[in-house]
Amino acid sequence: MNASISMIDSAIIILFLVANLLIGFYGSKKIRTFSEYSVWQRSFGSFAICATLSASFIGGGYTMGNAAKVYSIGMIYAFGLLGFSLKEILVAWLIAPKMHQYTDCHSVGDIMGKHYGLTIKMITGVFSVLICMGILGAQVSAIGALFTTFFHMGPLLGILIGFGVMIAYAAAGGMRSIVYTDMLQFLVLLIGIPLTFFVGLHHIGGWHVIENTLPASKINPFLHLHNVWVLGGLVLTFIFGEILVPPYMQRLFMAKSTKQTQRATFWAGIISMPIFIIAGAIGLVALVMHPHLDPNLAIPYVIQHAVPIGIKGIVIASLLAVIMSSAAGFLNAAAIAFTSDIAMPFCKKREISAQTLLRLARLASIVVGIGAVVFALAISNILDILIYAYNLWAPIILVPLLAAMFGLKITPKHFYVSGGLGLIATLIWSLGLHEPFQLTANVVGVAVSFVAFVCVYCLSQMGNQC
Repeated sequence: MNASISMIDSAIIILFLVANLLIGFYGSKKIRTFSEYSVWQRSFGSFAICATLSASFIGGGYTMGNAAKVYSIGMIYAFGLLGFSLKEILVAWLIAPKMHQYTDCHSVGDIMGKHYGLTIKMITGVFSVLICMGILGAQVSAIGALFTTFFHMGPLLGILIGFGVMIAYAAAGGMRSIVYTDMLQFLVLLIGIPLTFFVGLHHIGGWHVIENTLPASKINPFLHLHNVWVLGGLVLTFIFGEILVPPYMQRLFMAKSTKQTQRATFWAGIISMPIFIIAGAIGLVALVMHPHLDPNLAIPYVIQHAVPIGIKGIVIASLLAVIMSSAAGFLNAAAIAFTSDIAMPFCKKREISAQTLLRLARLASIVVGIGAVVFALAISNILDILIYAYNLWAPIILVPLLAAMFGLKITPKHFYVSGGLGLIATLIWSLGLHEPFQLTANVVGVAVSFVAFVCVYCLSQMGNQC
């Protein structure tokens, strides 16, 4: 593939990267404490929350990884991602109104600590760091593929350049810098992803060419009963996979009011639906253009061969926006989880200054970033990285977290039984049984965790009555 791009396009991309650095470093001004670094002043409005939330989850996995899966298997994966959109709408309806209870919290671990105690707060912190590192790895993998395609360089060098820009502003300014850059990146990706699809579709001659060239099952996942079953499993996977993960929870802490949080979360879910479908459909365009392509390069290939000079720089910038915004959110969340949920409880007997905590959070950002690079280089497909990461979160944390937020009378025992059995079920289903019946391990793990929690909770309630 010819990876060269014009001087005009290069200038647009460089301008975009420089703008992110300038906005990010501007946002880092006046950051003096760990609380400001993690949630700023809890003063963001609905648009800012919607933009930063959308930019965080519309990342490399849900665009480039989505197109890669569609290229390989079909639109069933793009439709499966609508489970994520449904999850955001459910969070807006059920979870966002309850955030008034947690105006002093900075992380999921803080919530768990309020209800279950210090030890479980630290355990939650460990799993928060792990899932953030895994999902961050998906963005690292995507940025490596992008630079490989367009800039005549190896994936590792591309990762170091593109990822380095994001780490610079995210580590310096924390959430304030990330929200400011996310608003720019959100607007850019809303233009670039649809533009890539429509230009690519025009290049191949229209949608009827896709219909006449590809098998109908690639386009319509509802033709066969087996596909409907697989689709249901994928929807469940994406409903439970990233529900209440650290960076999305952080954004629920940051609004001026719960009403604004609810409104922002709802519209983020709605906006994600067409983006997921359009990004997946780019995989079909790439398949028509080149049937023997590395699937991870589906979107870059369409940009390289279908998008004209000048517009190409804009759509490449939109891909960078997609990747950098999501990566920054997960990097920051991992740093906050490490600092608030692990380091602070571990050092509770010693007084830690605000400056020390702030430096620790910034250092944690760099360390987590290095870990994500290792994760990305070890796993080939971007969307597969996300699914591996999901197995480290929902089966262990989700059910006890929801029980706490909905006000049930709980003890650490509920967490240990529910989370422990959820983890065991996930490992058995994934490593021992290799995910039969097209159900991913995290769905089974959540189901077992829920049943275990209900059993223990009912037994404890019966014991109290006796």
